[in-house]
Amino acid sequence: MDADAEDIPTDTGASRPPLTSPWKGIDAPGYHGLMTPGQRLRQIANILNGSTLLGLLLAACARTSVSSGPRGLLIASRYRWRLPFAAAFTVGNVILFRAGPDTARADPALLRHEERHSTQYAWCLGLPFLPLYFIAAGWSLWRTGNPGSANFFERHAGLEAGGYPLPGTPGTSPWTHRRIGAATPKRYEA
Repeated sequence: MDADAEDIPTDTGASRPPLTSPWKGIDAPGYHGLMTPGQRLRQIANILNGSTLLGLLLAACARTSVSSGPRGLLIASRYRWRLPFAAAFTVGNVILFRAGPDTARADPALLRHEERHSTQYAWCLGLPFLPLYFIAAGWSLWRTGNPGSANFFERHAGLEAGGYPLPGTPGTSPWTHRRIGAATPKRYEA
């Protein structure tokens, strides 16, 4: 055995904790205050473009309780206004939930879905996201009978996590609802 062999690390990685993805549950980076550079950039962009400020204003007007959430997001819970018809929706980095804070935090798939909308606000430079989203929702409603299945923004945020049916599934055509009188879902995530 030569002297250089002792300098080679013998650690096989068995003692290291497993790597975690930023898209998995509460063990992900950013949940307890640590954010990735991309999450920090999104947070700063949404503050500068005014969308997070609008979300905070909406939360204050609706008298919700606001707390810090994972990955630089803010959770406004117990939203009670009638519109929009959604269990949760996002404005900037603020996610407004109808449920209480514990229930809101207990659904990591929905949090990831809403987080993707937060990123979409940043990509659309803030408030232009709103008219673009409403145009996409109108298109989807006309094409599929619901505001999400053909909506570009919802498709990229994850249809199933947002509570939307996949296009082409039975009952997603607007003509189906009219022809057989099938009830449309009452609430979609936004």
